[in-house]
Amino acid sequence: MTIYIQLFFEFFKTGLFAVGGGLATLPFLTDIAERYPWFDKSMLADMIAVSQSTPGPMGINMATYAGFNAKGIIGSIVATFGLVLPSFIIIIIVAHFLKKFRESKSVNSVFYGLRPAVTGLIAVAGFEIVKLSIITLDKFIDTKNILDLFDYKSLILFVAIFLISRNSKKHPALFIAIGAVAGIIFGL
Repeated sequence: MTIYIQLFFEFFKTGLFAVGGGLATLPFLTDIAERYPWFDKSMLADMIAVSQSTPGPMGINMATYAGFNAKGIIGSIVATFGLVLPSFIIIIIVAHFLKKFRESKSVNSVFYGLRPAVTGLIAVAGFEIVKLSIITLDKFIDTKNILDLFDYKSLILFVAIFLISRNSKKHPALFIAIGAVAGIIFGL
């Protein structure tokens, strides 16, 4: 199977099953990072930062970035097309049957069941990113010192950005820029 077919298929699956928006793609992208050499988990964290700070839907930005990283411009087009095609097909079908589905208890129950499932998947992917960004497990294993479990500069930045962004309505790009500047200043 050529890399273009793999890119299309993997991102088609992601687009088909990542219900809930851009963050819902994270578990799928984590899985892709583990199974293919296109990008690793560290690059995934970078992709998230870039996708959050660029215009457009995060999931599409991430597919474009991953596809470009794997196989250049054609790869980015293939991955992005693979990601959006399932939504396009589903929207056409749902629009056709919208009146019938709108009042269906079964369909509403499916969506209420999807919410906690998607939230759980996003939480797992988020935890993986926290491990990459804040936790220094290798250092802790080497020293057996509990104080070596965290990168404290990163932890302080994480908590500060979390609290400030939770309590303000500032654009995520501002926090990405603050993180980038802090990374330069504090050598993160």
